[in-house]
Amino acid sequence: MSQPQEFEKVLTGSATTVAQFEEPKSGLKKLQHMLHGNPALVPLIVLVALVLFFGIAKGERFFSAYTLTLIMQQVAVVGILAAAQTLVVLTAGIDLAIGVIMVFSFVIMGNAVLSYGLPWPLAILAGFAMAGFWGFVNGFLVSRLKLPPFIVTLGTWNIVMAICLIYSANETMREADLTAITGALHIFGTPIKIGGAVITLGVLAMIGLYVALWYMLNYTAFGRHIYAVGDDSDAADLAGIRSNNILLKTYTLAGLIAGLAAWVSIGRNGSISPSTVTTDYNLQAITATVIGGISLFGGRGSILGVLFGTLIVGVMSMGLNMLNADPQWKVLLTGGLIIGAVAVDQWIRKVSG
Repeated sequence: MSQPQEFEKVLTGSATTVAQFEEPKSGLKKLQHMLHGNPALVPLIVLVALVLFFGIAKGERFFSAYTLTLIMQQVAVVGILAAAQTLVVLTAGIDLAIGVIMVFSFVIMGNAVLSYGLPWPLAILAGFAMAGFWGFVNGFLVSRLKLPPFIVTLGTWNIVMAICLIYSANETMREADLTAITGALHIFGTPIKIGGAVITLGVLAMIGLYVALWYMLNYTAFGRHIYAVGDDSDAADLAGIRSNNILLKTYTLAGLIAGLAAWVSIGRNGSISPSTVTTDYNLQAITATVIGGISLFGGRGSILGVLFGTLIVGVMSMGLNMLNADPQWKVLLTGGLIIGAVAVDQWIRKVSG
Protein backbone atom coordinates (compact mmCIF):
# COMPACT_ATOMS: atom_id res chain seq x y z
CA MET A 1 0.00 0.00 0.00
CA SER A 2 1.39 3.38 -0.98
CA GLN A 3 2.07 6.09 1.58
CA PRO A 4 -0.80 8.38 0.40
CA GLN A 5 -3.25 5.48 0.70
CA GLU A 6 -2.05 4.69 4.20
CA PHE A 7 -2.40 8.35 5.18
CA GLU A 8 -5.96 8.43 3.81
CA LYS A 9 -6.83 5.27 5.72
CA VAL A 10 -5.58 6.79 8.94
CA LEU A 11 -7.71 9.91 8.37
CA THR A 12 -10.89 8.04 7.52
CA GLY A 13 -10.45 5.79 10.50
CA SER A 14 -9.99 8.67 12.90
CA ALA A 15 -12.77 10.12 14.98
CA THR A 16 -14.34 13.11 13.26
CA THR A 17 -16.14 14.51 16.30
CA VAL A 18 -14.64 16.84 18.87
CA ALA A 19 -15.41 16.36 22.52
CA GLN A 20 -17.66 19.10 23.86
CA PHE A 21 -17.77 20.12 27.47
CA GLU A 22 -20.82 22.10 28.57
CA GLU A 23 -20.84 23.52 32.03
CA PRO A 24 -24.12 22.80 33.83
CA LYS A 25 -26.23 25.93 34.17
CA SER A 26 -27.19 27.16 37.60
CA GLY A 27 -30.77 28.07 38.43
CA LEU A 28 -29.90 31.76 38.15
CA LYS A 29 -28.29 31.21 34.75
CA LYS A 30 -31.37 29.34 33.54
CA LEU A 31 -33.54 32.23 34.71
CA GLN A 32 -31.29 34.66 32.85
CA HIS A 33 -31.63 32.68 29.63
CA MET A 34 -35.40 32.36 30.05
CA LEU A 35 -35.84 36.10 30.55
CA HIS A 36 -33.57 36.77 27.59
CA GLY A 37 -35.85 34.71 25.39
CA ASN A 38 -39.07 36.11 26.89
CA PRO A 39 -38.58 39.86 27.52
CA ALA A 40 -42.27 40.38 28.39
CA LEU A 41 -42.03 37.96 31.30
CA VAL A 42 -40.49 40.40 33.81
CA PRO A 43 -43.19 43.10 33.50
CA LEU A 44 -45.86 40.39 33.56
CA ILE A 45 -44.50 39.03 36.84
CA VAL A 46 -44.39 42.54 38.34
CA LEU A 47 -47.95 43.24 37.16
CA VAL A 48 -49.30 40.02 38.68
CA ALA A 49 -47.46 40.75 41.95
CA LEU A 50 -48.94 44.26 42.16
CA VAL A 51 -52.46 43.02 41.40
CA LEU A 52 -52.17 40.36 44.11
CA PHE A 53 -50.75 42.84 46.63
CA PHE A 54 -53.45 45.46 46.16
CA GLY A 55 -56.08 42.75 45.84
CA ILE A 56 -55.12 41.34 49.23
CA ALA A 57 -54.94 44.84 50.71
CA LYS A 58 -58.34 46.01 49.42
CA GLY A 59 -60.08 42.72 48.74
CA GLU A 60 -63.14 42.60 46.49
CA ARG A 61 -63.14 46.36 46.04
CA PHE A 62 -59.93 46.21 44.00
CA PHE A 63 -60.91 43.10 42.08
CA SER A 64 -64.27 44.57 41.05
CA ALA A 65 -64.98 44.91 37.34
CA TYR A 66 -65.44 48.65 37.83
CA THR A 67 -61.94 49.15 39.27
CA LEU A 68 -60.15 46.99 36.73
CA THR A 69 -61.87 48.59 33.74
CA LEU A 70 -61.30 52.07 35.19
CA ILE A 71 -57.58 51.33 35.22
CA MET A 72 -57.77 50.42 31.53
CA GLN A 73 -59.59 53.66 30.73
CA GLN A 74 -57.05 55.75 32.63
CA VAL A 75 -54.03 54.28 30.85
CA ALA A 76 -55.44 54.21 27.31
CA VAL A 77 -53.82 57.46 26.14
CA VAL A 78 -50.46 56.83 27.80
CA GLY A 79 -50.54 53.24 26.53
CA ILE A 80 -50.90 54.42 22.93
CA LEU A 81 -48.09 56.95 23.36
CA ALA A 82 -45.92 54.23 24.93
CA ALA A 83 -46.48 52.07 21.85
CA ALA A 84 -45.23 54.93 19.66
CA GLN A 85 -42.25 55.46 21.96
CA THR A 86 -41.46 51.74 21.82
CA LEU A 87 -40.94 51.77 18.06
CA VAL A 88 -38.42 54.58 18.37
CA VAL A 89 -36.58 53.06 21.35
CA LEU A 90 -36.27 49.74 19.50
CA THR A 91 -34.15 51.60 16.92
CA ALA A 92 -31.88 52.76 19.79
CA GLY A 93 -33.44 56.24 19.70
CA ILE A 94 -35.87 58.21 21.82
CA ASP A 95 -38.70 60.67 21.12
CA LEU A 96 -39.06 63.35 23.78
CA ALA A 97 -41.59 65.24 21.65
CA ILE A 98 -44.22 62.50 21.36
CA GLY A 99 -46.45 64.01 24.07
CA VAL A 100 -46.56 67.55 22.70
CA ILE A 101 -47.10 66.22 19.19
CA MET A 102 -50.22 64.51 20.53
CA VAL A 103 -51.45 67.73 22.15
CA PHE A 104 -50.83 69.80 19.02
CA SER A 105 -52.67 67.17 17.00
CA PHE A 106 -55.86 67.34 19.06
CA VAL A 107 -55.71 71.16 19.07
CA ILE A 108 -55.65 71.00 15.25
CA MET A 109 -58.60 68.58 15.25
CA GLY A 110 -60.67 70.83 17.50
CA ASN A 111 -59.87 74.07 15.70
CA ALA A 112 -60.54 72.50 12.32
CA VAL A 113 -64.12 71.87 13.46
CA LEU A 114 -64.80 74.96 15.60
CA SER A 115 -62.84 77.69 13.83
CA TYR A 116 -62.81 76.53 10.21
CA GLY A 117 -66.04 74.53 10.04
CA LEU A 118 -64.44 71.52 8.41
CA PRO A 119 -66.32 68.20 8.43
CA TRP A 120 -65.08 65.92 11.22
CA PRO A 121 -63.34 63.42 8.88
CA LEU A 122 -61.21 66.24 7.46
CA ALA A 123 -60.54 67.55 10.97
CA ILE A 124 -59.31 64.13 12.09
CA LEU A 125 -57.21 63.83 8.93
CA ALA A 126 -55.66 67.26 9.58
CA GLY A 127 -54.69 66.21 13.10
CA PHE A 128 -53.09 62.99 11.86
CA ALA A 129 -51.28 64.90 9.10
CA MET A 130 -49.81 67.34 11.64
CA ALA A 131 -48.70 64.51 13.93
CA GLY A 132 -47.19 62.57 11.02
CA PHE A 133 -45.41 65.71 9.77
CA TRP A 134 -43.58 66.26 13.05
CA GLY A 135 -42.72 62.58 13.24
CA PHE A 136 -41.29 62.89 9.72
CA VAL A 137 -39.27 65.96 10.75
CA ASN A 138 -37.75 64.06 13.67
CA GLY A 139 -37.01 61.08 11.45
CA PHE A 140 -35.43 63.24 8.74
CA LEU A 141 -33.12 65.02 11.18
CA VAL A 142 -32.06 61.74 12.78
CA SER A 143 -31.72 59.59 9.66
CA ARG A 144 -30.51 62.05 7.04
CA LEU A 145 -28.57 64.64 9.03
CA LYS A 146 -27.34 62.07 11.57
CA LEU A 147 -28.24 64.23 14.56
CA PRO A 148 -28.63 62.55 17.98
CA PRO A 149 -32.28 61.57 18.65
CA PHE A 150 -32.19 63.01 22.16
CA ILE A 151 -31.11 66.46 20.96
CA VAL A 152 -33.43 66.44 17.93
CA THR A 153 -36.56 65.54 19.85
CA LEU A 154 -35.67 67.83 22.75
CA GLY A 155 -35.52 70.66 20.22
CA THR A 156 -38.77 69.75 18.48
CA TRP A 157 -40.42 69.34 21.90
CA ASN A 158 -39.78 73.04 22.58
CA ILE A 159 -40.69 74.13 19.06
CA VAL A 160 -43.97 72.20 18.90
CA MET A 161 -44.97 73.29 22.40
CA ALA A 162 -44.39 76.96 21.57
CA ILE A 163 -46.23 76.77 18.23
CA CYS A 164 -49.14 74.96 19.86
CA LEU A 165 -49.58 77.57 22.60
CA ILE A 166 -49.19 80.50 20.19
CA TYR A 167 -51.58 79.01 17.63
CA SER A 168 -54.28 78.14 20.18
CA ALA A 169 -53.77 81.26 22.34
CA ASN A 170 -54.00 78.70 25.17
CA GLU A 171 -57.81 78.70 24.88
CA THR A 172 -59.74 75.63 25.97
CA MET A 173 -62.33 74.18 23.60
CA ARG A 174 -65.29 73.09 25.70
CA GLU A 175 -66.95 69.73 25.31
CA ALA A 176 -70.38 71.35 24.83
CA ASP A 177 -69.14 73.41 21.87
CA LEU A 178 -67.49 70.43 20.20
CA THR A 179 -70.48 68.14 20.77
CA ALA A 180 -72.87 70.76 19.39
CA ILE A 181 -71.06 70.59 16.05
CA THR A 182 -70.11 66.92 15.95
CA GLY A 183 -69.91 64.10 18.42
CA ALA A 184 -67.50 62.13 16.25
CA LEU A 185 -64.47 63.68 17.94
CA HIS A 186 -65.62 62.04 21.18
CA ILE A 187 -66.27 58.63 19.67
CA PHE A 188 -63.48 56.93 21.62
CA GLY A 189 -65.16 57.93 24.85
CA THR A 190 -68.19 55.80 23.98
CA PRO A 191 -68.78 53.25 26.77
CA ILE A 192 -69.37 49.58 26.03
CA LYS A 193 -70.84 47.30 28.67
CA ILE A 194 -69.48 43.75 28.80
CA GLY A 195 -71.06 41.86 31.65
CA GLY A 196 -70.33 43.85 34.79
CA ALA A 197 -67.47 45.74 33.15
CA VAL A 198 -67.69 49.02 31.26
CA ILE A 199 -64.91 49.90 28.83
CA THR A 200 -64.63 52.57 26.19
CA LEU A 201 -63.80 52.43 22.50
CA GLY A 202 -60.53 54.12 23.44
CA VAL A 203 -59.48 51.04 25.42
CA LEU A 204 -60.35 48.82 22.46
CA ALA A 205 -58.34 51.13 20.19
CA MET A 206 -55.31 50.75 22.47
CA ILE A 207 -55.61 46.95 22.55
CA GLY A 208 -56.13 46.81 18.78
CA LEU A 209 -53.02 48.95 18.26
CA TYR A 210 -50.89 46.63 20.38
CA VAL A 211 -52.14 43.57 18.52
CA ALA A 212 -51.35 45.22 15.17
CA LEU A 213 -47.86 46.31 16.27
CA TRP A 214 -47.15 42.88 17.75
CA TYR A 215 -47.95 41.32 14.38
CA MET A 216 -45.92 43.93 12.51
CA LEU A 217 -42.82 43.56 14.70
CA ASN A 218 -42.87 39.76 14.63
CA TYR A 219 -44.17 38.82 11.21
CA THR A 220 -43.27 41.58 8.74
CA ALA A 221 -39.98 42.57 7.15
CA PHE A 222 -40.36 46.16 8.36
CA GLY A 223 -40.79 45.00 11.95
CA ARG A 224 -37.74 42.74 11.84
CA HIS A 225 -35.73 45.52 10.24
CA ILE A 226 -36.60 47.83 13.18
CA TYR A 227 -35.03 45.30 15.53
CA ALA A 228 -32.02 44.85 13.24
CA VAL A 229 -31.32 48.59 12.99
CA GLY A 230 -31.61 49.00 16.75
CA ASP A 231 -29.31 46.04 17.43
CA ASP A 232 -26.55 47.15 15.04
CA SER A 233 -27.24 49.66 12.29
CA ASP A 234 -23.88 49.05 10.57
CA ALA A 235 -24.51 45.31 10.40
CA ALA A 236 -28.03 46.02 9.14
CA ASP A 237 -26.62 48.13 6.31
CA LEU A 238 -24.20 45.36 5.38
CA ALA A 239 -27.14 42.95 5.28
CA GLY A 240 -28.86 45.14 2.70
CA ILE A 241 -31.25 46.95 5.05
CA ARG A 242 -31.54 50.66 4.35
CA SER A 243 -31.24 51.89 7.92
CA ASN A 244 -31.96 55.52 7.04
CA ASN A 245 -35.30 54.63 5.47
CA ILE A 246 -36.24 52.42 8.42
CA LEU A 247 -35.52 55.26 10.86
CA LEU A 248 -37.49 57.77 8.79
CA LYS A 249 -40.50 55.45 8.55
CA THR A 250 -40.32 54.55 12.25
CA TYR A 251 -40.36 58.15 13.49
CA THR A 252 -43.13 59.02 11.05
CA LEU A 253 -45.22 56.05 12.19
CA ALA A 254 -44.64 57.08 15.81
CA GLY A 255 -46.00 60.53 14.96
CA LEU A 256 -49.11 59.03 13.35
CA ILE A 257 -49.70 56.90 16.44
CA ALA A 258 -49.49 60.09 18.50
CA GLY A 259 -52.32 61.36 16.29
CA LEU A 260 -54.39 58.35 17.32
CA ALA A 261 -53.59 59.13 20.97
CA ALA A 262 -54.86 62.67 20.35
CA TRP A 263 -58.21 61.42 19.07
CA VAL A 264 -58.55 58.97 21.96
CA SER A 265 -57.63 61.74 24.40
CA ILE A 266 -60.50 63.92 23.16
CA GLY A 267 -62.90 61.07 23.86
CA ARG A 268 -61.34 60.50 27.26
CA ASN A 269 -61.23 64.13 28.45
CA GLY A 270 -64.15 65.64 26.54
CA SER A 271 -62.74 69.14 26.20
CA ILE A 272 -59.55 70.15 24.39
CA SER A 273 -57.11 72.15 26.51
CA PRO A 274 -53.76 73.27 25.05
CA SER A 275 -52.50 73.71 28.63
CA THR A 276 -52.07 69.92 28.77
CA VAL A 277 -49.02 70.52 26.57
CA THR A 278 -47.14 71.01 29.82
CA THR A 279 -48.32 67.64 31.16
CA ASP A 280 -45.44 65.19 31.15
CA TYR A 281 -46.88 62.66 28.73
CA ASN A 282 -43.35 62.05 27.44
CA LEU A 283 -42.09 60.86 30.81
CA GLN A 284 -45.14 58.66 31.35
CA ALA A 285 -44.71 57.03 27.95
CA ILE A 286 -40.99 56.47 28.47
CA THR A 287 -41.69 55.06 31.93
CA ALA A 288 -44.17 52.51 30.57
CA THR A 289 -41.73 51.60 27.78
CA VAL A 290 -38.77 51.03 30.09
CA ILE A 291 -40.77 49.19 32.75
CA GLY A 292 -42.19 47.10 29.90
CA GLY A 293 -38.74 45.67 29.21
CA ILE A 294 -37.73 47.56 26.07
CA SER A 295 -33.97 47.99 26.08
CA LEU A 296 -32.83 51.61 25.86
CA PHE A 297 -29.88 50.32 23.86
CA GLY A 298 -32.25 49.20 21.10
CA GLY A 299 -32.94 45.95 19.32
CA ARG A 300 -34.54 44.02 22.19
CA GLY A 301 -37.93 43.87 23.86
CA SER A 302 -41.56 42.92 23.30
CA ILE A 303 -44.45 45.25 22.54
CA LEU A 304 -46.63 43.09 24.80
CA GLY A 305 -44.24 43.88 27.64
CA VAL A 306 -44.97 47.57 27.10
CA LEU A 307 -48.69 46.88 27.48
CA PHE A 308 -47.90 45.17 30.79
CA GLY A 309 -45.68 48.14 31.74
CA THR A 310 -48.53 50.54 31.03
CA LEU A 311 -50.87 48.49 33.20
CA ILE A 312 -48.25 48.40 35.98
CA VAL A 313 -48.31 52.20 36.13
CA GLY A 314 -52.12 52.20 36.15
CA VAL A 315 -52.47 49.47 38.78
CA MET A 316 -49.90 51.12 41.04
CA SER A 317 -51.62 54.50 40.77
CA MET A 318 -55.09 53.08 41.42
CA GLY A 319 -53.90 50.84 44.26
CA LEU A 320 -52.10 53.63 46.08
CA ASN A 321 -55.10 55.91 45.70
CA MET A 322 -57.35 53.26 47.21
CA LEU A 323 -54.92 52.91 50.12
CA ASN A 324 -55.00 56.71 50.59
CA ALA A 325 -51.22 56.78 50.29
CA ASP A 326 -49.25 59.98 49.82
CA PRO A 327 -49.01 60.73 46.05
CA GLN A 328 -45.24 60.93 46.39
CA TRP A 329 -45.16 57.18 47.00
CA LYS A 330 -46.21 56.72 43.39
CA VAL A 331 -43.31 58.90 42.24
CA LEU A 332 -40.89 57.02 44.48
CA LEU A 333 -42.04 53.57 43.39
CA THR A 334 -42.07 54.58 39.72
CA GLY A 335 -38.46 55.73 40.00
CA GLY A 336 -37.53 52.46 41.65
CA LEU A 337 -39.24 50.45 38.94
CA ILE A 338 -37.41 52.38 36.20
CA ILE A 339 -34.00 51.78 37.79
CA GLY A 340 -34.89 48.15 38.47
CA ALA A 341 -36.03 47.63 34.87
CA VAL A 342 -32.78 49.04 33.46
CA ALA A 343 -30.72 46.94 35.90
CA VAL A 344 -32.58 43.77 34.88
CA ASP A 345 -32.11 44.64 31.21
CA GLN A 346 -28.36 45.06 31.71
CA TRP A 347 -28.21 41.71 33.51
CA ILE A 348 -30.18 39.93 30.81
CA ARG A 349 -28.00 41.43 28.05
CA LYS A 350 -24.96 39.68 29.58
CA VAL A 351 -26.40 36.26 28.76
CA SER A 352 -23.96 34.23 26.68
CA GLY A 353 -25.01 32.47 23.51
